[in-house]
Amino acid sequence: MTPCDTLIEVVIRCAEWEQSLRCPEQMARGAARLALTEGVAKAAILSLQRIELSIVLTDDAEQRVLNRNWRGTDRSTNVLAFPAWDPGTTAPTDAPLLLGDVVLAYETVAREARDQRKAVADHFRHLVVHGVLHLLGYDHATGPEAALMETLETLILAGLGVADPHRGIM
Repeated sequence: MTPCDTLIEVVIRCAEWEQSLRCPEQMARGAARLALTEGVAKAAILSLQRIELSIVLTDDAEQRVLNRNWRGTDRSTNVLAFPAWDPGTTAPTDAPLLLGDVVLAYETVAREARDQRKAVADHFRHLVVHGVLHLLGYDHATGPEAALMETLETLILAGLGVADPHRGIM
């Protein structure tokens, strides 16, 4: 099942995103839409008709503050997901489902892409997909959960023309 009415708000708070990527808003929306489509279908979530979520493209300084305040870790990280909906609850039928927010830090994403010898655009799309899957309730805390999430990420990214980001990672 595909969410039929989806609003994906992209907020760019760091100019480097637009300098480094061609059309980062469009790339983020495309990756998020496919992640929603596949993530909802694989989870057999039937009631998600109207979804709203935001993707915030920021820098390491802001991400560090968010990570410290919400996760107790005083450093930046590549992506944070802030779910606004618990997948164990019933989705609203008369209003859009406010799924949550995905926040990406430019410097960390760019550094990781360089270190992993990946295109920044490919790593960016991977992390958007990763964040959206977290909003849908997917996790990687255990081996089986990680295997499911990685398999789904690989499937989604293939649909975007991005190579398997997990190949060769131990």
